[in-house]
Amino acid sequence: MKKTILAYALSSLLKLGQSGCRYSLLGSGLLLTLVSAPFALAAENHLTETYSLEAKAFKAQSLGLPTSKIAVPYMAFGQWLPELLIQFNQLPEVQAQLVKQQQTELVIQAADRAVYNPELGLNYQHADTDSYSVGLSQTLDWGDKRAVAMHSAELEAQILLADIGLERSQMLAERLLALAEQAQSRKALTFAEQQFRFTKAQLNIAEQRLAAGDLSNVELQLMRLELATNTADYALAEQANLVADGKVIALLGGHHFAFAEFIEEIKRSVTQLKGDVNTASTLPALSSAYQQVLLARVNTMQVKANASADPTISISAEKEGTDNKLGVGVSIPLHVRNNYSELQAVADKGIAIAQQGYLARERVLTAKQQQVLHALPRLLERYQDWRELVQTSAAKAAKSLDQQWQAGDVSTSEYLQGRRQLAASYLVGLNLETAIYQSWLSWMGESGQLMPLLDGSAEPKSLTPSAVVRTVK
Repeated sequence: MKKTILAYALSSLLKLGQSGCRYSLLGSGLLLTLVSAPFALAAENHLTETYSLEAKAFKAQSLGLPTSKIAVPYMAFGQWLPELLIQFNQLPEVQAQLVKQQQTELVIQAADRAVYNPELGLNYQHADTDSYSVGLSQTLDWGDKRAVAMHSAELEAQILLADIGLERSQMLAERLLALAEQAQSRKALTFAEQQFRFTKAQLNIAEQRLAAGDLSNVELQLMRLELATNTADYALAEQANLVADGKVIALLGGHHFAFAEFIEEIKRSVTQLKGDVNTASTLPALSSAYQQVLLARVNTMQVKANASADPTISISAEKEGTDNKLGVGVSIPLHVRNNYSELQAVADKGIAIAQQGYLARERVLTAKQQQVLHALPRLLERYQDWRELVQTSAAKAAKSLDQQWQAGDVSTSEYLQGRRQLAASYLVGLNLETAIYQSWLSWMGESGQLMPLLDGSAEPKSLTPSAVVRTVK
């Protein structure tokens, strides 16, 4: 049956100039007016009143596709992203990350302090001859514990900053995806509403044709069933839009935010990723795992430093009666009962564990990178094919199908089926757009590339304290 309808449509592409045809194409030709020549003039005023304010809005917004008459405005990242990032940076979760960054600076400063403080000792002994003594001792950082602690604090700061950067990319990707799904649900809602209103107007025309004897009662019932179906679709689209609004409110605290579709930016990003010869080892998401390996190596140095025998030098002065005494002493701990070799072995095993963790993480990201680079270009190609089909071929098929129904070559049931196919093609396009957003944002968030990309596009103010950056570097 589908092939028959398409054959009717294609066979009549050359008959678009028939004088008895009356049709209304909204957007990309998905909505057809079931009007025969005798009833076109009678319904003209009604249709004009119904669609005079909606046709232009539907062309530009409902289908969301550029047409030859109405161009869809394009907004680059720099036009709406800075405002969104400002609102994103005001979220409590992001403010908590800022405090963590400031905390890291304090940790580094704390590590850059002396390990041992001097000790002061006072002594008084009452006897036949009273004695007084005062002593000062200082343990030397012979194992260089301070330098190792400083190195460890710097690596921990780098790990924290890398984790925060990755977390921010994931958070922003989740919120951008919620905004994209909200935009898609609004387009679907607008389309469903237009379909509902259009079918309602068509039912009125069908009733007039029935009264004139040009339409059977069965065909009128089919139109009523079509209206009932469109009413249900409208309700489901409304429900999906409310769910999308609720998700945006939960993630961003509101549902009115600056946002514009960015399929073109995704295309450029995918082209750049395909041409980039860098491997997954350069991804920001691996920075933390790499720093973990370095930290594991520093931990072995820290075990050695903590187990080192740090000597203590002391100097004392004593007065006993009329005698004055001066003493100098040195004490060194002896690692006889415990040489801490087991702790050293545990630290060495930690290096192997960190290395295997890095390799496992790299393998997962490499596999996902290959999957995305394989899937996204194909999705974008299918999306481009869909746009061309909806913008050109579907419009011609809609006109032809209308003419075939007008001439009586296609029954009302076949006509409605063809119209459903054309409407379904638009919804398929929305699903394609959503799939592209999901695939790209999920990968960019998980790999940690989203924030650096958007920072370069929108140039927002960085949240990283300059002191932390200087110290870590």
